[in-house]
Formats: sequence, C-alpha cells, structure tokens
Amino acid sequence: MIRQIAAIVMFVLPVAGGAFMAQRLVAQAPGPARIEASVAGLAVRVAEVEAQALVPRAIGWGNVRAAQTWTSVSEVRGAVVMRHPDLETGRLIAAGVVVLEIDGSDYQLAIAQAEADLAALQAESAQIDAEAANTARVLELEQARLALSESDARRIRELIAQGTAAPTRADEAERATLAARRVVVELQNVLALIPPRRARNTAQIARTDAALARARRDLDHTRVVTPFDIRVTQAPVERFQYVGVGQVLVAGDGLERVEVLAQVPVEAFRRLIAAATEPGQTMELLQRNASALIGASVAPVVEPGQVWHGRMARVEGSLDPRARTAQVVIEVEAPFAEADPAQRLPLVSNLQVEVTLTGQMMAPAVVVPESALHGGAVYLMGAGGLLEVRPVSVAFRQDGLAVIASGLEPGARLVLDDIAPAIPGLPLVAVAP
Repeated sequence: MIRQIAAIVMFVLPVAGGAFMAQRLVAQAPGPARIEASVAGLAVRVAEVEAQALVPRAIGWGNVRAAQTWTSVSEVRGAVVMRHPDLETGRLIAAGVVVLEIDGSDYQLAIAQAEADLAALQAESAQIDAEAANTARVLELEQARLALSESDARRIRELIAQGTAAPTRADEAERATLAARRVVVELQNVLALIPPRRARNTAQIARTDAALARARRDLDHTRVVTPFDIRVTQAPVERFQYVGVGQVLVAGDGLERVEVLAQVPVEAFRRLIAAATEPGQTMELLQRNASALIGASVAPVVEPGQVWHGRMARVEGSLDPRARTAQVVIEVEAPFAEADPAQRLPLVSNLQVEVTLTGQMMAPAVVVPESALHGGAVYLMGAGGLLEVRPVSVAFRQDGLAVIASGLEPGARLVLDDIAPAIPGLPLVAVAP
C-alpha cells in the first residue's frame, strides 16, 4: 500500500511542477506584435472603350427558287410522235431544243386546203377584174350605138316634120333607141355590181388568209421548243400519248439565275436602309440602285463555308404573315457555275440558305463586346481602381459586339470579366486582356 502511494506521488509531482513552470513562462512572455494588413484588389481584364465605325449586317434565311420558270401547255390536240431522250425530271436541256412533237397531219391538211381556197379566190378576183374591164369596153360601144340611135331618131323626126318621111319611121327609130338605152343600163348595172363582188371576194380572201395563218400557227405549236436553258421539273407526257388542248406537256426551271426570298428581321433591315440612304430618299434610291447600296451573299445552311455572291433585287410589298419579317428577294447569277455536288453544292430549288446583307459603313459609335454587358449595365474600373456599375442603353447587337446608344463614352476603362458579387467600390487590379 505504501509503495502504491509513493509511486503516485512520484508521478504527480513532476507533472504538477511542469505545469506550474509553463504558466509562469506564458505570463511573463511579451504580447504578439501588430502588423497592418493591406487589402488585395481583384484581378480583372480591362480594355479602354473606343468608338468604331461598323458596317451593319443583317442575317436572314430562306429557300432557293428559280427566277425563271417555264410551263408548256398544249395548244393543239394530237398524238405525241417524238419525245426527246433527255426529257426526264432533273435533266438539263439547252435552249432551242425540240423536246416534244405532236402529230401535225391534220394541220398540214388544213394548210393545203386553205392554200387551195386562197388560190381559187385569187383566181376569182382576177376573173372579176377581167369582167369589169370587158364590161367597160362593151359599155363604151353600146353608149356609142345609143348616141347613133338617138341622132338617127332626131333626124327622122325632122324629116317627118318636113313631110318627107313616113310617120312609121319615127316609131322604128324610137324602138331602136330604147333597145340601145336598155343595153347601156344593163351594162352599167353589171359594172355597179363589180365593187360589191370584189369586196366580198376580198373578205373571203382575208378569211382564208386567217384560216391559213391559224393552221400554220397550229402546226408550229405541234413542236415544243425550250425557250432557255432549263432543268426539267415535269415531263408527264409519253410518246404516242394523245394530248388535248390545255394539257401540261413540259415544265422546267431556268438555269441563268435563282432567287432567294429571305426572311430578315425588320429592325436589322431598317438599320441597313438607314445607313445606305439619306432621309427622305430611301424609296427612290432603293428602287434605282438597291444592289449597289446593299450587298448580299448566300450560303447553304448545310455548307456555310460555300458562299455565293448575289444582289438585292427587290423587297416584297408585305411582311411575312407568320414571322413578321421583311421579305427581301436576292438574285444569284449562274447558280450551277463551278458546281460540284461532292465539293460545292449548286443552288437548286428548295435548298435552305442563309443570306447575309451588308450595308454602308455607319458613323463611329461606342462599341463594346457583348460579353461585357451584364443585363442593362457594364462594369468599369473607376477612380482609384474601384468597381463602378454603369447603366447603359444598347442600340443593337451584331457579331458579338454591342453598340451603345447612351451611358458610355470613349476612354472609359471597361471590365471584360464577370464579377460575382459585383459590389460598387470593390478594389480591382487591371491585367492585360
């Protein structure tokens, strides 16, 4: 028992002595020195705000369509006797090629009949002229005989008055005079009927000429000829098929140029017009020289790197009824030039494309990166390197840039980074952007 007590004492006494010495040392040690701490600023990228002259651009989308289309409708009836071997949908056919021919036998017979009728009428016309000439000559002779008869009758009346001739001689002379006068009147009546006969014959000739022209025109319409280079879109008629008047024979799209009806946001299009024209002259300048004021390019949506240069042809008279966008028509020449389907797509109908309209350079304006906008404000490094939150008004955005209408002047130091939380007066440290 005594040994256990002695062991506890030997353990407790050193521990208690050590604790007492540690307390004394701590109480006698000097206090910690005070060091003034400096506040560190937040490192951000800073750029000086500048005024830039931008070229306004508007992006729209639309589908390609042919600028020229052709549909051949039958104007005659008959069986198809010839069909061009390339007359299939999708094939390209040059201008001036006969692609279909309808049997023209009936129209050739009509031409022959009309030519025969015309020859008969011309012969009749010559006959009328001959009859008129002959009748005129006979009339001259009969008029001379009538004059002799009247002279003889006067002489006989004088002799009867002198008593040297019998009265019966006067009756005979009067009958001869009346007979001669009758012949003259009949010949005059024949000559009077010549002009109506000639007019009737002339009308018949004109009618026959019209029938001949119609038959020849119908014969010409039996041959269907391409008016320009086309890509066939419809070819519903086969060889030996009978076709009637009004039936569609061939349809195709022209290859010379295509159109794109682009849907462009109204506000973006207004900026293009405002930058390209003077106030009060917008409509006149656009109608006269729209393609020179606003440039256009077209790129397929599936291949945005393939760019086709076009021109703004016109603006439709109404907005799109669903999207309420401006409908701008862009024309592109030679849509199949240098086309290689494996490398470069041709501008075929119904191809969806992106249209880029480029206007004239605008007056210099304050421009900031769109990423530097935070709602309706920007972050600036103000005096003393402190954060300033500045409200601004944005005119429009384009290509990742925002044009500031008001609230920001050139020369200000713009913070390009996002700060969370953005507390005004927060110390900042500028680093290179």
